[in-house]
Amino acid sequence: MTITAFDKLTCPLDGTALQQAGVAWQCASGHSYDIARQGYVHLLPVQNKRSRDPGDSKAMVAARRAFLNSGYYQPIADAVAEAVLAGAPLSQPLACLDAGCGEGYYLRRLAEVAGGHHPLSILGLDISKYAIQAAARQDARPAWVVGSNANLPVEAESMDRLLCLFGFPVYAEFARVLKPGGRLVQVDAGPDHLKELRAIIYPEVRKETRPVRALPEGFGHLSSRELSLTLELTNAGAIGDLLAMTPHFYRANAEGRAAAEALESLSVTVQVRIQSFEKARA
Repeated sequence: MTITAFDKLTCPLDGTALQQAGVAWQCASGHSYDIARQGYVHLLPVQNKRSRDPGDSKAMVAARRAFLNSGYYQPIADAVAEAVLAGAPLSQPLACLDAGCGEGYYLRRLAEVAGGHHPLSILGLDISKYAIQAAARQDARPAWVVGSNANLPVEAESMDRLLCLFGFPVYAEFARVLKPGGRLVQVDAGPDHLKELRAIIYPEVRKETRPVRALPEGFGHLSSRELSLTLELTNAGAIGDLLAMTPHFYRANAEGRAAAEALESLSVTVQVRIQSFEKARA
């Protein structure tokens, strides 16, 4: 398979193009960003942080890595890969950004599904340095960046595809970095997502869904797909990883977490909505 690292990065301080110079990325203004020994670059200025270590913690990343690498969400990853590759030309690398990539599971699966048929130029970005460290350790081929969806360190109109999975979409930024005709693939939780787990950890279960948004400005709607799975988790480790990798672990009270930790098996619904949007052509 042909997988290359996306390299059209920009300085998070002044927006100018970055060029790799040895073990650092530098802009014409003299700002320099070292490449970490794991192979990623940190492009989130301290003044743009809301906390010392924003995003997922090391424990959440470890739990997500263990759970996803067990294959439980592979049907979702395969459906996302299908949406990303739909309509993709074979003559040149498809530039793909996962905005909120976590530990890189969905990009790794995309590369596997693409095989040798679709050349890819890949960038994974997440606000959590722990997530990016884990992603870089597992696959050195993509570019991995610590950064924010609110200020993507990416050249304008340089991406063919943009993924936003269970994340925080910033449509103005997504539209800026996508080429005309480029596609956004967005995945959100459905109303029954993890309903059995939520029934155990919360006194009252609410629908797990976000409010319906109007069509993002500058985009046209291409497709929507609902995907539902029933997972049979047969050990406490997998149940604990599923809980720990979600925000529910921190929202639940001590009694709810204790009830989940006591489980030895769980049949749980996974329900997502996969939408594809196309950026308006000039």
